[in-house]
Amino acid sequence: MSQNIKILIVEDDGPIRNLIATALQTNAYKYDLAANGKTALLALSTHHYDIVLLDLGLPDKDGIEIIKQLRTFSTTPIIVISARTNDEDKISALDAGADDYLTKPFSVEELLARVRSTLRRAQFLENQKSQREEITFENGDLKIDYPSRTVYFRGKELHLMPIEYNLLCLLAHNVGRVLTHQYILDKVWTNAMESDLSSLRVYMTTLRKKIEKNSTQKYIQTHIGVGYKMIRVTDTKEDSNDEEGA
Repeated sequence: MSQNIKILIVEDDGPIRNLIATALQTNAYKYDLAANGKTALLALSTHHYDIVLLDLGLPDKDGIEIIKQLRTFSTTPIIVISARTNDEDKISALDAGADDYLTKPFSVEELLARVRSTLRRAQFLENQKSQREEITFENGDLKIDYPSRTVYFRGKELHLMPIEYNLLCLLAHNVGRVLTHQYILDKVWTNAMESDLSSLRVYMTTLRKKIEKNSTQKYIQTHIGVGYKMIRVTDTKEDSNDEEGA
C-alpha cells in the first residue's frame, strides 16, 4: 500500500527534513520536499498528496496560517511536527484543521505509526463516503449508472473505453471543481508521469466528443495550463477558457 502513498514534507530544518525523508523512503513512501510555506502551498495546489507533514516554524509563513489556507481548498490530512509543546499551540493547530500533532524531538517509529494511523482513518472516511454515494449520477442529459459501469446520454448508452469511464467518474465525483492535470493523472493512471499529460488530453478530447457530439450544452470545461472541470448544465453560461480540442 505504501508504494502508492505520496507525502509532502514541509520542514525548513535540513537535518530533520532529511531524517523524515529517509524514514519515508525506507518504508516505500513517495515524498516531495518543501522548505517554506510558499513552496508548500504551490505544491499542494498543483499535486495530490495523501498526507502533509508540516512544521509550524517556517521562515516565511506561520504553520497555522498554512493549515488555514490549505483547508480552503483541500481536505488532505495534516500531521503537524513542531517544537512547540504548549497546549495553546496544539489546540490552535488542531482547531485550524490539523489532524494530528507530533512534538520534536520524536522517534522515527512514532512518526511512522502516526502516518499509518492517519492513512487508516482517511481510508475509513473515504469508504464511508463511498457507501453514502448514490448509485447513479445525473447531470442534464448525462447519466452514470455506477453498479453497471454504464453511461447514458439522452437515454442512449455511450460506449466508453475504461480510461474514459474512469475520467468521467472522477469529474462527476468532483462536479464544479477544477481538477489539476496532476491530480487526474495520480487518480486515473497507475504510474503517472509527465509524458502521460498528452495521453490525458487525447482521452479527454474523445470523451468530450462522445458526450457533447449531439448537444449544445458543454459538460467538461478546460482550464488552460491547469486542468479540467465538469460543469453543472445549469452553469454552462459561465465564461469558458477552453483550449481548442482539448
